[in-house]
Amino acid sequence: MIERHPVLSAEEVQAFLDEVFPQQRGILGVEAMGAMTATARMRIDDSHLRPGGTVSGPSMFTVADCAFYMAVLGTIGRQALTVTTNLNINFLRKPAAETDLLCEARILKLGKLLATGDATVWSEGQDEPVAHATVTYAIPPKR
Repeated sequence: MIERHPVLSAEEVQAFLDEVFPQQRGILGVEAMGAMTATARMRIDDSHLRPGGTVSGPSMFTVADCAFYMAVLGTIGRQALTVTTNLNINFLRKPAAETDLLCEARILKLGKLLATGDATVWSEGQDEPVAHATVTYAIPPKR
């Protein structure tokens, strides 16, 4: 696999996300950027919980989707119209209700129009992942 160094830093990706998704400010954050990778943090509060004392599936889906978006943006630059075309998620175990979620996303194949990869979600401080997703994003054609 050809490693591509990030085009955007974690701070630049975070600033872009704050600009285009202001509703997520303070909830989703960029922890780290690497070569075709990103690590995201979702700050968990009562709005992310479901009965039974666990983080909801839609919250885990969101952090996986956003982490992969961060990896793509970090690799190709500021392209807001890059969108999810497919995300398949497997919920593996119950996440802790009182702990933030961390998600490591990696691009496995980056083409001209599609980026494909995966995202693994953990409850912070736990060794075993709580969810794993495979993700495909469409990249807008260059004009």
